[in-house]
Amino acid sequence: MRHLLEIDDLSVDELKRILELAVDPAPPQVLAGQGMALLFEKPSARTRNSMEMAVVQLGGHPMYIQGDEVGMDVRESVEDVTRTLACFHACIGARVFGHSTVERMAAVDQVPVVNMLSDAAHPLQALADVVTLQAEFGDLAGRTITYVGDGNNVFRSLAIAACMLGMDVRFAGPAGYRLVDADRGRVAAAGVEYEEFDRPDEAVRGADAVYSDVWTSMGQEAESARRLADFEGFRIDGTLMAAAGAQAVFLHCLPAHRGEEVTDEVVDGPSSRVWQQARNRMHAARGLLAWMLGEAAEPAAGGGGAT
Repeated sequence: MRHLLEIDDLSVDELKRILELAVDPAPPQVLAGQGMALLFEKPSARTRNSMEMAVVQLGGHPMYIQGDEVGMDVRESVEDVTRTLACFHACIGARVFGHSTVERMAAVDQVPVVNMLSDAAHPLQALADVVTLQAEFGDLAGRTITYVGDGNNVFRSLAIAACMLGMDVRFAGPAGYRLVDADRGRVAAAGVEYEEFDRPDEAVRGADAVYSDVWTSMGQEAESARRLADFEGFRIDGTLMAAAGAQAVFLHCLPAHRGEEVTDEVVDGPSSRVWQQARNRMHAARGLLAWMLGEAAEPAAGGGGAT
């Protein structure tokens, strides 16, 4: 049984196969007559819509579950919630605060578990990012992507996915907002090397893609004023995109805080691919599930059978 908690749970060949399935116009109906539990401790517009539609396109029935409906480690342990959902569903997706939650769910090992976001990783976003970049550039080997902003879960997963496909990765952000030691160790173990820059104008020069995320993520609202001050000078605007060059496209995982990490002229400008990127969340999820519940599945995998 395979789970996806971070991109490097996949081999390079498996990642490439998922990207092929993501653009398959006739995806295999691997969820026909089955359900997928979509558990949300943290809300999301793109994750819910993309996952629900991906499940439907694979013939399945998505079940949206709010975190307080099951009360993980309050009403029941994470493990018992997982066992309960496995009674009814062929797969579980979880959007959670702590990465240890999805690790505990996967350790139950009754049905495949997909990390729809945790504080450490956002693999579904990274899959959508590289689907978008492949649509733009084709083979990504030798291409360069620059991430400007907070060294967070989005950057960690993006860096791993991009490097697995042969891209050069650059990072520009304030000194106090770079990957923590544990994340540096994880990306290094995955064979990822990336360059760090203090100045965004140097980091973006000649890049094929410039990427940003919010400076204040969900749960960090109390830090907003300090973060706005610390990230001064790292806003992506028309001048910074011009420094990258006419070849550069702009990506953002959304939602964007317009006027903070990026300006309207960039989000709405000709270099922006943010809406294609958002649409590709659905295609990427469909490709992942088609592979995970099809080619990668053991004969006995899947929930919902009588006991």
